[in-house]
Amino acid sequence: MSRIVAIVGRPNVGKSRIFNRLVRRRISIVHDEAGITRDIVSATVDKDYMLLDTGGLGLDPRTTPDKLIPAVEAQARFAIETASLILFVVDARESNNPLDDKVAKLLRKSGKPVLVVINKSDNPDDPAPVNPYKRLGFTQFNHLSAEHGHGEDALRTAIAQHLGPAPVAVVEAGGERTTDNPLKIAFVGRPNVGKSSLANRLLDQPRLIVSDIAGTTRDAVELDFTFTTEEGKKWPFRLMDTAGIRTNTKLSSSVEYFSRVRSIDALQNADIVYLVLDALDGVTKQDKAIGAEIVKANKPCVVLVNKWDLAQDAFKDKPLRGYANEGEYRLKYTEAASLELFFTPGAPLVFISALKGFAVERMLAAARRIDQALDKKLPTAKLNQVIIRLTDSVPPPAVGGKRFRAYYAVQTGNRPYRIKIFCNTSMSLTESYRRYLESGVIEEFRLQGCPVHFDLIGKEKAPRPDYVPRRNEEY
Repeated sequence: MSRIVAIVGRPNVGKSRIFNRLVRRRISIVHDEAGITRDIVSATVDKDYMLLDTGGLGLDPRTTPDKLIPAVEAQARFAIETASLILFVVDARESNNPLDDKVAKLLRKSGKPVLVVINKSDNPDDPAPVNPYKRLGFTQFNHLSAEHGHGEDALRTAIAQHLGPAPVAVVEAGGERTTDNPLKIAFVGRPNVGKSSLANRLLDQPRLIVSDIAGTTRDAVELDFTFTTEEGKKWPFRLMDTAGIRTNTKLSSSVEYFSRVRSIDALQNADIVYLVLDALDGVTKQDKAIGAEIVKANKPCVVLVNKWDLAQDAFKDKPLRGYANEGEYRLKYTEAASLELFFTPGAPLVFISALKGFAVERMLAAARRIDQALDKKLPTAKLNQVIIRLTDSVPPPAVGGKRFRAYYAVQTGNRPYRIKIFCNTSMSLTESYRRYLESGVIEEFRLQGCPVHFDLIGKEKAPRPDYVPRRNEEY
């Protein structure tokens, strides 16, 4: 039996707060506004079972777009079908809400074990009576205050009794990544560039709501999947789909603010980040701002140009924007993206279509190549040769009468690559010249997509060390 527990109920009964309490992390967005959760949000609890947070059943069309309501409810039904145990959440302060009866009817038809959680039971000395809820047709009840934690231990015990002991985990043999240690990837980008469509393509099922309404996704969603290559190899991943990242100045509500926070958190927790662009829009100012967030977090990056099928279809009728053919447009797009995203040197760029499904394996292979490259050890002697060659080929500019001069370089870390450079003065290294050195190191050691960070130790920062490393010393 699958070890999946789904939290189900009408809107605004505290499902997301319960989810966060059980997983012991603030993952789902909690807000007084009904209908905040739309996609299924999932997380593993105590390395034991998968917990699913769902959107409310019976959303009000006044607060949720009409075309999204069926999709949200379909997601909740999917969770019900998948689950081995359902937590049916009701409100201790509203015992006779007719929407509860509609949800109960759906759950009874599923035939799944149901545990009724009477949430918002904030006074443990005076719990809400159970009798009004018996009309729902279930026999097991737990009082809980998700906000204060009253009843949490009893709920955890009840879940454990339903699921029984966890099976012994089996670690797959071969390869650096296993199902117990999947490669964590995150799609980030502005709203409506196709992140959820890409995620659904990888999952091969409509787990995430796809809509042309910008801002449909609000939570950052984590889902495990295994991709089977054309050669039959198994690649385990953990997918983090995120809400579209808007700039702070464009956030119109606290919900959008928390969506942005969740997306940035997902970015920081990922092993590899995909920056998703629109094939017809090119690189926008907002795309550049999101790329800067990736660089700020020192995360490896792959640039995805999604909706490439639209560009292909456009060339079937007439030249697009004056370009002679698709090949010329692809070349010019690549050149423009490299120029606009100059602060992500060497990041692989993959043209893809979530709708058609082409280049999916190429996209995932790029992430795996970067993941393997992140653990390289750079020979100290060769690293110093590269730094000297780069500074000799293009001498650094003088700043304040001083010209940057590197004495010695050594790798001090991975993920991201950290290179300590002993130099005459750290103040004379300009940002553009730093990027030049980073690009040169990335090119020489084939670290495309890997972040490289220089720690400069100038004479003005520290006294001359007593120990001077040997020139042939290895990291």
